[in-house]
Amino acid sequence: MENSIASAMQAHLDNLTKPAGSLGKLEGYAMKLAAIQGRVPPVIAKKAVYVFAGDHGIVEEGVSLYPKDVTHEMMANFLSGGAAINVLSRYCGFEVFAVDGGVDADFPAGSKIIDLKVGRGTKSFLTDEAMTHAEFDLAMENGRKLAAGAIKEGFDLVAVGDMGIGNTTTAAALLVATGFPAGAVVDRGTGIDDAALAHKYDVVVEGVKKHGPYSGAPDIMRKLGGFEMAEMTGFILGLKGSGVACMIDGFPVTAAAYMAFMIDPEVASYLFAGHLGKVKGHGPILERMGLEPIVAFDMRLGEGTGAVIGGFMVDLASKTACEMASFESAGVSKSGDVEKNF
Repeated sequence: MENSIASAMQAHLDNLTKPAGSLGKLEGYAMKLAAIQGRVPPVIAKKAVYVFAGDHGIVEEGVSLYPKDVTHEMMANFLSGGAAINVLSRYCGFEVFAVDGGVDADFPAGSKIIDLKVGRGTKSFLTDEAMTHAEFDLAMENGRKLAAGAIKEGFDLVAVGDMGIGNTTTAAALLVATGFPAGAVVDRGTGIDDAALAHKYDVVVEGVKKHGPYSGAPDIMRKLGGFEMAEMTGFILGLKGSGVACMIDGFPVTAAAYMAFMIDPEVASYLFAGHLGKVKGHGPILERMGLEPIVAFDMRLGEGTGAVIGGFMVDLASKTACEMASFESAGVSKSGDVEKNF
């Protein structure tokens, strides 16, 4: 945070009609948001959540409880307003955008889905590289262009969500390839049993070993990642320097954010962690990026649900900073022990 913005924001918060620091973490969120936006106080007028969807070839290896058809079926649910993300976004004040990064299905012409389809799902990284160089480059560029569009639309805060059967396996593979122990990041996902979990563990370890060594995050993402996850990475990178804050969701989104962080550690300065999910491995990645989750509700749904809840909390922090009276405007004495006024 630039010293001038930090000092001005701290002075602003301390001059509101409350004991200094009494709003706790809300004040910290307002401070970070002021640094991102470069203004005091920070303002959130428009919020959006982008739900990136894609299918994963690794599903062919029996790592998920659900068939891949659920990916495109849930996209239809997003459009009809029936998913959890729709309900939470409605009451948290977010516009919902469903993004087709690589779903193995066609959607009706004229649908409101943002069509950034790179292909109809990746290949299984257990047997092949997940995507070609051209596909990876296109996915990253798609994400950057989508970020440019969000900036142009004037969103002050954007949330990132995911939809894709098999994406927790893909996310775990990305992280194992960066050095995280497989036992720390391979989890049950949608609720597989012990036997399936052991198989998923083996698939991740074998797949990562097959394609190594790796030259960096882009190489890891291309060989093991998902089209929509590469688009998330490009999207996050594309927001740099824009003044737009980004709220990340659960395990798959955070894995994509970690890829962006490996490419450019400065992305952490404009990222917020919406929540701490129930999926094992989520916490350690957030810690690696220096991000503290805003809420911890034991959620593991995805879709951006935790991100919009966390985003609502940051919005409350912003509105409090903007709308509370100062000691002067309220005619409240600030002399002596401020605590005596409360």
